[in-house]
Amino acid sequence: MSLDRADKPPHYPRPAPIESYGRGGFRFAGMSHRGSLLLLPSGIWAWPVTDASAITAETLAPVFAEADAISLLLIGTGNTRWVLPPDLMQRFAAHGISAETSRTGQAANTFNILLEEGRRVSAALLAVE
Repeated sequence: MSLDRADKPPHYPRPAPIESYGRGGFRFAGMSHRGSLLLLPSGIWAWPVTDASAITAETLAPVFAEADAISLLLIGTGNTRWVLPPDLMQRFAAHGISAETSRTGQAANTFNILLEEGRRVSAALLAVE
């Protein structure tokens, strides 16, 4: 699963609230995207993860690359609960990032609130049907 973004621009060049989610995608900034998303300080990016079991340090590498600008990462795990593995918890701690997991809807809603408050929040959101 390649996460090299060097040859691809973000869908949107800065953070933006999630306007809606479901049907396998998201709406934000007047646009729509099918599939999962990473919402980072650098923008909103496609994220090729479709299941929580595929969330790894490798698939979260873009988050760690922007760690200096992130204090909290919200991980939306679809319609199921998922517990962050200890190795990932340690990786986040080493980068000074707090990470929380919840269902995608809850993570998107929390992201919107914290973004509006001007917090240093990012999100990794699995698409839901």
